[in-house]
Amino acid sequence: MFSWSLMLAIAIMQPSAAQCAMCSATAEAGVKDGNTEANGLNKGILYLLAAPYIAVAVVGYIWYKKYRRKENVEINMRDEKFHMN
Repeated sequence: MFSWSLMLAIAIMQPSAAQCAMCSATAEAGVKDGNTEANGLNKGILYLLAAPYIAVAVVGYIWYKKYRRKENVEINMRDEKFHMN
């Protein structure tokens, strides 16, 4: 059921503009006139793109540090061989 819903959603999608009209006009005019506003817009987009990845990396690092195996823990296993027959 989920695959049919996904295929239907993809089939009826309409193309959309990635920026609002004001942002798009500012970026285009800035590039033509030599202003640095477009650079600021691009850096803002990169900042918004990188923020979730950095947050996931920090959570992963904290999780790794908290739940990693300690060095002085002994694992008691039998010396017998395990037979699958």
